[in-house]
Amino acid sequence: MSDLPKSIRINEEGPREGFQFERGPIPTGRKIDLVDALSRTGIDHIQVASFVNPKNVPGMADADDVVQGITLHPGVHYTGLWLNEKGLLRALASKRLEVTGSISLTASEKFLIRNQNRTLAENIEAQHRIIEMYKDHEVPVERGSIMAVFGCNFEGDIPIPTVLRLVQTILDLAAEHGVGIKVMNLADTMAWATPLSIKRVVGAVRERYPDLELALHLHDTRGMGIANAYAGLEMGVRIFDAAVAGLGGCPFAGHKGAAGNVCTEDLVFMCDEMGIETGIDLEALLEAARLAEEVVGHPLPGSVMKGGSLKALRAKLA
Repeated sequence: MSDLPKSIRINEEGPREGFQFERGPIPTGRKIDLVDALSRTGIDHIQVASFVNPKNVPGMADADDVVQGITLHPGVHYTGLWLNEKGLLRALASKRLEVTGSISLTASEKFLIRNQNRTLAENIEAQHRIIEMYKDHEVPVERGSIMAVFGCNFEGDIPIPTVLRLVQTILDLAAEHGVGIKVMNLADTMAWATPLSIKRVVGAVRERYPDLELALHLHDTRGMGIANAYAGLEMGVRIFDAAVAGLGGCPFAGHKGAAGNVCTEDLVFMCDEMGIETGIDLEALLEAARLAEEVVGHPLPGSVMKGGSLKALRAKLA
Protein backbone atom coordinates (compact mmCIF):
# COMPACT_ATOMS: atom_id res chain seq x y z
CA MET A 1 0.00 0.00 0.00
CA SER A 2 1.24 3.48 -0.90
CA ASP A 3 1.09 6.48 1.40
CA LEU A 4 -1.99 8.63 0.85
CA PRO A 5 -1.33 11.29 -1.78
CA LYS A 6 -0.94 14.87 -0.57
CA SER A 7 -3.06 16.12 -3.46
CA ILE A 8 -5.20 14.72 -6.24
CA ARG A 9 -6.52 15.90 -9.59
CA ILE A 10 -10.21 15.54 -10.39
CA ASN A 11 -11.42 15.41 -13.98
CA GLU A 12 -15.02 16.67 -13.90
CA GLU A 13 -17.12 14.67 -16.37
CA GLY A 14 -20.63 15.54 -15.20
CA PRO A 15 -21.66 17.62 -18.23
CA ARG A 16 -20.67 14.87 -20.65
CA GLU A 17 -21.62 11.87 -18.51
CA GLY A 18 -24.86 13.43 -17.33
CA PHE A 19 -26.26 14.88 -20.50
CA GLN A 20 -25.51 11.76 -22.53
CA PHE A 21 -27.49 9.68 -20.03
CA GLU A 22 -30.50 11.81 -19.10
CA ARG A 23 -33.79 10.96 -20.73
CA GLY A 24 -35.56 13.81 -22.43
CA PRO A 25 -34.09 16.98 -23.94
CA ILE A 26 -32.20 19.48 -21.78
CA PRO A 27 -31.97 23.02 -23.17
CA THR A 28 -28.54 23.90 -24.50
CA GLY A 29 -28.44 27.06 -22.39
CA ARG A 30 -28.90 25.09 -19.18
CA LYS A 31 -26.01 22.78 -20.10
CA ILE A 32 -23.88 25.86 -20.62
CA ASP A 33 -24.99 27.25 -17.24
CA LEU A 34 -23.73 24.12 -15.50
CA VAL A 35 -20.34 24.14 -17.24
CA ASP A 36 -19.92 27.84 -16.38
CA ALA A 37 -20.82 27.16 -12.73
CA LEU A 38 -18.28 24.35 -12.55
CA SER A 39 -15.67 26.65 -14.08
CA ARG A 40 -15.97 28.89 -10.99
CA THR A 41 -15.30 26.14 -8.43
CA GLY A 42 -11.55 25.65 -8.86
CA ILE A 43 -11.99 22.48 -10.91
CA ASP A 44 -9.36 22.69 -13.62
CA HIS A 45 -10.43 19.83 -15.92
CA ILE A 46 -14.00 19.73 -17.30
CA GLN A 47 -15.21 17.32 -19.98
CA VAL A 48 -17.86 19.37 -21.71
CA ALA A 49 -19.43 17.11 -24.33
CA SER A 50 -19.20 13.95 -26.38
CA PHE A 51 -18.87 14.12 -30.16
CA VAL A 52 -20.87 11.06 -31.08
CA ASN A 53 -23.71 10.14 -33.43
CA PRO A 54 -26.86 11.88 -32.10
CA LYS A 55 -28.94 8.95 -33.34
CA ASN A 56 -27.19 6.79 -30.75
CA VAL A 57 -26.84 9.43 -28.03
CA PRO A 58 -29.56 12.08 -28.50
CA GLY A 59 -28.40 14.04 -25.45
CA MET A 60 -25.23 15.01 -27.31
CA ALA A 61 -26.96 16.37 -30.42
CA ASP A 62 -26.07 19.93 -29.40
CA ALA A 63 -22.46 19.19 -28.39
CA ASP A 64 -21.01 21.72 -30.83
CA ASP A 65 -23.37 24.47 -29.62
CA VAL A 66 -22.54 23.78 -25.98
CA VAL A 67 -18.81 24.02 -26.63
CA GLN A 68 -19.25 27.30 -28.48
CA GLY A 69 -21.50 28.75 -25.77
CA ILE A 70 -19.45 28.18 -22.60
CA THR A 71 -17.31 30.90 -21.06
CA LEU A 72 -13.69 29.80 -21.04
CA HIS A 73 -11.98 30.47 -17.70
CA PRO A 74 -8.19 30.86 -17.48
CA GLY A 75 -6.51 27.80 -16.03
CA VAL A 76 -9.40 25.44 -16.80
CA HIS A 77 -8.81 22.66 -19.30
CA TYR A 78 -11.98 22.01 -21.34
CA THR A 79 -12.07 18.68 -23.12
CA GLY A 80 -14.42 16.47 -25.12
CA LEU A 81 -14.88 12.78 -25.85
CA TRP A 82 -15.01 10.98 -29.19
CA LEU A 83 -15.00 7.37 -30.32
CA ASN A 84 -13.85 7.70 -33.92
CA GLU A 85 -12.15 9.90 -36.47
CA LYS A 86 -15.27 11.93 -37.24
CA GLY A 87 -15.69 12.86 -33.59
CA LEU A 88 -12.06 13.91 -33.33
CA LEU A 89 -12.44 16.24 -36.31
CA ARG A 90 -15.48 17.88 -34.67
CA ALA A 91 -13.50 18.46 -31.48
CA LEU A 92 -10.62 19.99 -33.44
CA ALA A 93 -12.99 22.18 -35.43
CA SER A 94 -14.39 23.75 -32.26
CA LYS A 95 -11.11 25.61 -31.67
CA ARG A 96 -12.15 25.91 -28.01
CA LEU A 97 -11.21 22.58 -26.48
CA GLU A 98 -7.91 21.16 -25.32
CA VAL A 99 -7.63 18.18 -27.64
CA THR A 100 -5.41 15.38 -26.41
CA GLY A 101 -5.32 11.83 -27.66
CA SER A 102 -6.04 8.59 -25.85
CA ILE A 103 -5.49 4.98 -26.85
CA SER A 104 -8.67 3.25 -25.71
CA LEU A 105 -9.46 -0.44 -25.40
CA THR A 106 -12.21 -2.40 -23.65
CA ALA A 107 -11.84 -5.47 -21.46
CA SER A 108 -15.24 -6.92 -22.45
CA GLU A 109 -15.89 -7.73 -26.09
CA LYS A 110 -19.64 -8.07 -25.56
CA PHE A 111 -19.80 -4.57 -24.10
CA LEU A 112 -17.52 -3.21 -26.82
CA ILE A 113 -19.89 -4.50 -29.50
CA ARG A 114 -22.84 -2.83 -27.76
CA ASN A 115 -20.93 0.40 -27.16
CA GLN A 116 -18.97 0.82 -30.39
CA ASN A 117 -20.13 -2.00 -32.69
CA ARG A 118 -16.58 -3.37 -32.83
CA THR A 119 -14.82 -6.57 -31.84
CA LEU A 120 -11.63 -6.42 -29.78
CA ALA A 121 -9.53 -7.02 -32.89
CA GLU A 122 -11.39 -4.31 -34.79
CA ASN A 123 -10.92 -1.91 -31.90
CA ILE A 124 -7.17 -2.49 -31.82
CA GLU A 125 -7.01 -1.91 -35.57
CA ALA A 126 -9.01 1.29 -35.17
CA GLN A 127 -6.48 2.56 -32.63
CA HIS A 128 -3.72 2.34 -35.24
CA ARG A 129 -5.71 4.64 -37.50
CA ILE A 130 -6.68 7.14 -34.85
CA ILE A 131 -3.13 7.39 -33.45
CA GLU A 132 -1.91 8.26 -36.92
CA MET A 133 -4.68 10.82 -37.18
CA TYR A 134 -3.60 12.34 -33.88
CA LYS A 135 -0.09 12.61 -35.25
CA ASP A 136 -1.30 14.14 -38.52
CA HIS A 137 -3.06 16.87 -36.52
CA GLU A 138 -0.22 17.27 -33.99
CA VAL A 139 -2.46 16.08 -31.16
CA PRO A 140 -0.41 14.79 -28.21
CA VAL A 141 -1.09 11.20 -27.14
CA GLU A 142 -0.19 10.63 -23.50
CA ARG A 143 -3.11 8.67 -22.06
CA GLY A 144 -4.33 5.11 -22.26
CA SER A 145 -7.76 3.96 -21.16
CA ILE A 146 -9.39 0.59 -20.59
CA MET A 147 -13.16 0.30 -20.14
CA ALA A 148 -14.96 -2.42 -18.15
CA VAL A 149 -11.78 -3.25 -16.22
CA PHE A 150 -13.43 -4.62 -13.09
CA GLY A 151 -16.39 -6.49 -14.56
CA CYS A 152 -19.14 -6.46 -17.15
CA ASN A 153 -22.91 -6.91 -17.05
CA PHE A 154 -22.63 -9.09 -20.16
CA GLU A 155 -19.43 -11.06 -19.52
CA GLY A 156 -19.02 -11.09 -15.75
CA ASP A 157 -15.74 -10.68 -13.85
CA ILE A 158 -12.70 -9.59 -15.84
CA PRO A 159 -9.54 -11.58 -14.98
CA ILE A 160 -6.54 -9.51 -13.93
CA PRO A 161 -4.34 -11.13 -16.63
CA THR A 162 -6.77 -9.73 -19.22
CA VAL A 163 -6.32 -6.23 -17.80
CA LEU A 164 -2.52 -6.59 -17.78
CA ARG A 165 -2.57 -7.85 -21.36
CA LEU A 166 -4.59 -4.81 -22.48
CA VAL A 167 -2.26 -2.41 -20.65
CA GLN A 168 0.64 -3.99 -22.52
CA THR A 169 -1.27 -3.77 -25.81
CA ILE A 170 -1.78 -0.04 -25.29
CA LEU A 171 1.89 0.45 -24.48
CA ASP A 172 2.88 -1.59 -27.54
CA LEU A 173 0.57 0.46 -29.76
CA ALA A 174 2.09 3.65 -28.38
CA ALA A 175 5.65 2.42 -28.93
CA GLU A 176 4.88 1.28 -32.46
CA HIS A 177 3.67 4.78 -33.36
CA GLY A 178 6.36 6.66 -31.44
CA VAL A 179 4.17 8.14 -28.71
CA GLY A 180 4.54 7.84 -24.94
CA ILE A 181 1.80 6.96 -22.46
CA LYS A 182 2.03 8.82 -19.15
CA VAL A 183 -1.37 7.98 -17.60
CA MET A 184 -3.40 4.76 -17.73
CA ASN A 185 -7.09 5.17 -16.87
CA LEU A 186 -8.82 2.11 -15.41
CA ALA A 187 -12.59 2.46 -15.84
CA ASP A 188 -15.22 0.67 -13.77
CA THR A 189 -17.74 1.27 -16.53
CA MET A 190 -20.47 -0.98 -15.15
CA ALA A 191 -19.78 -0.59 -11.43
CA TRP A 192 -18.47 -4.07 -10.67
CA ALA A 193 -15.58 -2.81 -8.54
CA THR A 194 -15.31 -3.15 -4.78
CA PRO A 195 -12.53 -1.78 -2.57
CA LEU A 196 -10.87 -5.20 -2.63
CA SER A 197 -10.90 -5.49 -6.41
CA ILE A 198 -9.67 -1.90 -6.73
CA LYS A 199 -6.66 -2.79 -4.61
CA ARG A 200 -6.04 -6.06 -6.43
CA VAL A 201 -6.21 -4.59 -9.93
CA VAL A 202 -4.37 -1.34 -9.15
CA GLY A 203 -1.77 -3.35 -7.24
CA ALA A 204 -1.25 -5.78 -10.11
CA VAL A 205 -0.91 -3.03 -12.71
CA ARG A 206 1.43 -1.01 -10.52
CA GLU A 207 3.58 -4.05 -9.75
CA ARG A 208 4.00 -4.78 -13.47
CA TYR A 209 4.32 -1.12 -14.53
CA PRO A 210 5.66 0.86 -11.55
CA ASP A 211 6.42 4.01 -13.55
CA LEU A 212 2.93 4.31 -15.04
CA GLU A 213 0.61 6.91 -13.47
CA LEU A 214 -2.82 5.37 -12.85
CA ALA A 215 -6.21 7.05 -12.91
CA LEU A 216 -9.62 5.71 -11.88
CA HIS A 217 -13.00 6.21 -13.53
CA LEU A 218 -15.56 4.95 -11.03
CA HIS A 219 -19.32 4.45 -11.22
CA ASP A 220 -21.62 4.38 -8.21
CA THR A 221 -24.43 2.11 -9.43
CA ARG A 222 -24.03 -0.26 -6.47
CA GLY A 223 -23.10 2.42 -3.94
CA MET A 224 -19.39 1.59 -4.00
CA GLY A 225 -18.12 4.74 -5.73
CA ILE A 226 -16.75 6.67 -2.77
CA ALA A 227 -15.50 3.49 -1.04
CA ASN A 228 -13.66 2.54 -4.22
CA ALA A 229 -12.19 6.03 -4.47
CA TYR A 230 -10.92 5.67 -0.89
CA ALA A 231 -9.35 2.33 -1.79
CA GLY A 232 -7.70 4.03 -4.76
CA LEU A 233 -6.34 6.76 -2.48
CA GLU A 234 -4.91 4.10 -0.19
CA MET A 235 -3.14 2.65 -3.23
CA GLY A 236 -1.68 6.06 -4.06
CA VAL A 237 -3.92 6.91 -7.03
CA ARG A 238 -3.82 10.68 -7.66
CA ILE A 239 -6.16 11.15 -10.64
CA PHE A 240 -9.91 10.54 -10.52
CA ASP A 241 -12.78 11.10 -12.91
CA ALA A 242 -15.95 12.28 -11.16
CA ALA A 243 -19.33 13.80 -11.95
CA VAL A 244 -20.99 16.68 -10.11
CA ALA A 245 -24.01 15.53 -8.05
CA GLY A 246 -23.40 11.97 -9.29
CA LEU A 247 -24.69 12.75 -12.78
CA GLY A 248 -24.52 10.33 -15.62
CA GLY A 249 -23.78 6.82 -16.66
CA CYS A 250 -23.19 4.81 -19.81
CA PRO A 251 -26.32 4.42 -21.95
CA PHE A 252 -25.07 1.05 -23.23
CA ALA A 253 -24.25 -0.57 -19.88
CA GLY A 254 -27.59 -2.29 -19.38
CA HIS A 255 -28.30 -0.94 -15.89
CA LYS A 256 -31.78 -0.97 -14.41
CA GLY A 257 -30.96 1.51 -11.64
CA ALA A 258 -28.96 4.68 -11.22
CA ALA A 259 -25.64 4.52 -12.96
CA GLY A 260 -23.88 7.78 -12.23
CA ASN A 261 -20.20 8.34 -11.64
CA VAL A 262 -18.64 8.82 -8.23
CA CYS A 263 -19.94 12.17 -7.02
CA THR A 264 -17.45 15.05 -7.32
CA GLU A 265 -18.50 16.98 -4.24
CA ASP A 266 -18.61 13.84 -2.09
CA LEU A 267 -15.08 12.99 -3.23
CA VAL A 268 -13.88 16.55 -2.55
CA PHE A 269 -15.51 16.51 0.89
CA MET A 270 -13.79 13.23 1.80
CA CYS A 271 -10.43 14.55 0.62
CA ASP A 272 -10.90 17.82 2.50
CA GLU A 273 -11.57 15.90 5.72
CA MET A 274 -8.48 13.73 5.09
CA GLY A 275 -6.21 16.70 4.43
CA ILE A 276 -5.79 15.82 0.74
CA GLU A 277 -5.66 18.92 -1.44
CA THR A 278 -7.97 19.15 -4.46
CA GLY A 279 -7.80 22.87 -5.25
CA ILE A 280 -11.61 22.95 -5.33
CA ASP A 281 -13.93 25.28 -3.38
CA LEU A 282 -16.41 22.82 -1.88
CA GLU A 283 -19.10 25.41 -1.17
CA ALA A 284 -19.02 26.65 -4.77
CA LEU A 285 -19.12 23.04 -5.94
CA LEU A 286 -22.18 22.35 -3.79
CA GLU A 287 -23.93 25.26 -5.50
CA ALA A 288 -23.06 23.73 -8.88
CA ALA A 289 -24.38 20.35 -7.70
CA ARG A 290 -27.72 21.89 -6.72
CA LEU A 291 -27.82 23.60 -10.10
CA ALA A 292 -27.22 20.24 -11.79
CA GLU A 293 -30.23 18.81 -9.98
CA GLU A 294 -32.31 21.80 -11.03
CA VAL A 295 -31.20 21.45 -14.66
CA VAL A 296 -32.13 17.77 -14.97
CA GLY A 297 -35.35 18.25 -13.02
CA HIS A 298 -35.13 15.28 -10.68
CA PRO A 299 -33.17 14.23 -7.57
CA LEU A 300 -29.53 13.27 -8.06
CA PRO A 301 -27.59 10.90 -5.78
CA GLY A 302 -24.99 13.28 -4.35
CA SER A 303 -24.99 13.22 -0.54
CA VAL A 304 -22.96 16.24 0.59
CA MET A 305 -25.08 18.68 -1.43
CA LYS A 306 -27.98 17.59 0.79
CA GLY A 307 -26.13 17.27 4.11
CA GLY A 308 -23.76 20.20 3.65
CA SER A 309 -20.07 20.39 4.47
CA LEU A 310 -18.70 19.93 7.97
CA LYS A 311 -16.47 22.98 7.50
CA ALA A 312 -19.54 25.18 7.13
CA LEU A 313 -21.22 23.52 10.10
CA ARG A 314 -18.12 23.90 12.26
CA ALA A 315 -17.98 27.62 11.40
CA LYS A 316 -21.63 28.00 12.34
CA LEU A 317 -21.10 26.26 15.68
CA ALA A 318 -17.91 28.14 16.55
